[in-house]
Amino acid sequence: MYYTRLKVVTLADYSEILMAEVAEADFDTFMENENGFEAYGEESKINHELLESIKIKYAHVKPLLFFIDKVKKENWNKKWEKNVEPIVVEGECLIRASFHNIQKKYPYEIVITPKMSFGTGHHQTTYLMVRNQLTMDHRDKYVMDAGCGTAILSVMASKRGARKVEAFDLDEWSVPNGRENAEINHCKNINIRQGTIRDFFWPNPFDIVLANINKNVLLDEIKIYSECLKPGGFLLLSGFYLQDIPELVQSATRYGLRHERQYERETWASLLMKKT
Repeated sequence: MYYTRLKVVTLADYSEILMAEVAEADFDTFMENENGFEAYGEESKINHELLESIKIKYAHVKPLLFFIDKVKKENWNKKWEKNVEPIVVEGECLIRASFHNIQKKYPYEIVITPKMSFGTGHHQTTYLMVRNQLTMDHRDKYVMDAGCGTAILSVMASKRGARKVEAFDLDEWSVPNGRENAEINHCKNINIRQGTIRDFFWPNPFDIVLANINKNVLLDEIKIYSECLKPGGFLLLSGFYLQDIPELVQSATRYGLRHERQYERETWASLLMKKT
């Protein structure tokens, strides 16, 4: 299988914004570098019209260069994996790769091998999700992880005492990668499948739904998230910018979800909602 590779040269201040924009054009894997980033997506799925509109929208940004070519599918994150640094969320949760040797102990430790999947804690939205989870009661809770990526949020839910975690992602790489990360972290109560939320039947309501995706997907699926929650259950969202909060809150309210709190990190945000 061939993938389209997009190389974007820009300033660090614009990298995250442009990655979020490019993700809307069906690029699903990203790797940052000192000059910008690279994005990868299945050749047949790339929305080239949207990509062109992004170029026009950010034409005022200097420097900004786009280079596109075609490559065979492989593990493009391999080099990045070897150089990734461990991070600590709110002084309580260490997120590291298997090869890191960290002597200091933390209340929670998550070992993540990212491979082709998204979610290492380094992106602001993943950090925000984990930060929220540190303050949420997961004990004996039934949890959904929508768009699980590496399953880092599933692992965190399990370590926080969740009874069962149902995780899924459209990316075929996420299933074996997520299962590997669940095994590495000794989390036996995580079930990971490939697909979207519309592909599965949920016979029992969830106590917590986690969704770190992007704004358009969240708006499209928020009604289903609410339907999957039991009364009093919590919906935790991230993957969007500060300016997106009013639109998401308005949509959530329409489906019986009450805005509880929000956290911010640089230009990114998270929302915690409660089903009334």
